[in-house]
Amino acid sequence: MRVTGRHWDDDLKAKIEHRHFVDGENASTIAVALGLRYCSVQQHLRKVRLRAQTGALGFKPVLPGYRIARVTEQTNADGSLRARSVEQKIAPGEAFALPAGHVVKGVSALTDPDGRVTQQWVKTKLGAVDPFAVAAALKTAFKGLRGPKEPVPQPATVLSSQMTLYPLADLHVGMRAWGRETGVNWDLKIAERVLGGAMASLVSQAPASGHAIVLGGGDLIHSDNQENRTARSGHALDVDGRYPEVVRAAARLMVGMVEAALARHERVIVRILKGNHDEHSSVAVAYFLLAWFRNEPRVMVDDDPSLFFRHRFGKVLLAGTHGHAARAERMPELMAHRWAADWGETLFRYAHMFHLHHKRLVASEGGGVIVETHQAPIPPDAWHFGSGFLSGRSLQAITYHRDYGEIGRNRIAILDAAGSEAA
Repeated sequence: MRVTGRHWDDDLKAKIEHRHFVDGENASTIAVALGLRYCSVQQHLRKVRLRAQTGALGFKPVLPGYRIARVTEQTNADGSLRARSVEQKIAPGEAFALPAGHVVKGVSALTDPDGRVTQQWVKTKLGAVDPFAVAAALKTAFKGLRGPKEPVPQPATVLSSQMTLYPLADLHVGMRAWGRETGVNWDLKIAERVLGGAMASLVSQAPASGHAIVLGGGDLIHSDNQENRTARSGHALDVDGRYPEVVRAAARLMVGMVEAALARHERVIVRILKGNHDEHSSVAVAYFLLAWFRNEPRVMVDDDPSLFFRHRFGKVLLAGTHGHAARAERMPELMAHRWAADWGETLFRYAHMFHLHHKRLVASEGGGVIVETHQAPIPPDAWHFGSGFLSGRSLQAITYHRDYGEIGRNRIAILDAAGSEAA
């Protein structure tokens, strides 16, 4: 029953004057007992304490919300009580507890002349993700999964002079969007169905090149923990599904993509880059794939922990990074400096970036490297939609010849959450 108006004041006053509160009951328990908001009870208690300080509540031994600090007594010669003085101070509040996900940032203290603490202020901030909680969640996510019973049959004919790159940009598995708010419905089940179908269609249309690279461009998973917030900034995220459920779905998608590539290409390299949304879970999915394909000699899972990807194929040099740390404009100088030997021995150099969710040619071959960012295949969430971000949605395969560089592309345009269409 909701308590309002005059009855609210009467019931609250009665509760405050109740002996249990006098014995130490706090605002939180009063709010629960009366079905009131905590902030309302706390505000009313401040008013009561102000009245007590002015003497409006009289001078009972213990006033509501106060505690006895000192008792002074005067006695007669025969030992009988002549006078008693009771000093009262505001009772301490509830015991301080760190908010969920926070760590202590700093402590400020007020001391007396002797250096003893009289008051203290504790400052908190969002803390690092608990590694044990992440490990437990990942263990739950992968429980019961077993590797493939039989290897994927090798294609009969392949073009050994060609290599196909599948740049998977910002899949954000687990992201939720409400159609009435963003124009497109999106959840975990829709993502698995739409993205899985688009990946299968993309691989079936790509040339049967001898080599393939499945490059996870970062942000494979939308939220990196069970708190549904970004680890660095603490921004709230719209998430569908529990964390272990989301990680499991992302792993299924990647297994399906690699197995489709195995049926089309002779050898497959897999690399999962870290993004700003999945610094921890991306590592877990990479090691999951390493274990899943441990008995498949045609798959090489690259478990390099760095933020950068590099691959040399004849006269072609490929590089990639998510883009939340290093800017796209810096990729040519980074490639020339860090991989000088490969730079000098190649003629065609390409850098692939993600993070921005839209297609953009950042640097042309005039600087020695063609740098581009890729479209994400997912719709915008509420924040991106409300901020006015605009971009198409697609997945693509880029084919390179070992002597001539890029020779073709295949693209799947994702038009809505109901399906996809080849373009």
